[in-house]
Amino acid sequence: MTTVDILFRYATPPTEAVTFALANTREVYGIRRLVFDREAHTLLVEYDATRLNAATVARLVRQAGLEIVEEVSLIPPQPEPEAAPAA
Repeated sequence: MTTVDILFRYATPPTEAVTFALANTREVYGIRRLVFDREAHTLLVEYDATRLNAATVARLVRQAGLEIVEEVSLIPPQPEPEAAPAA
């Protein structure tokens, strides 16, 4: 098993119906965990990459009714290397 996390930013807070539909995605073999951050408007999905891919996970989330705005990178931006001083 290869566990992968994917983070989605959503536009509007999920309704109760959407929340229940997302809970049902846990029944999909390969979806391991769903974590909402309501302040940041994000949904973290942990899934098994040997069973699913990112496009399939995004499709499942959209089918549940959550309006995804973007996929957020979990890798922090790297600082630009400083230029060497001129000699």
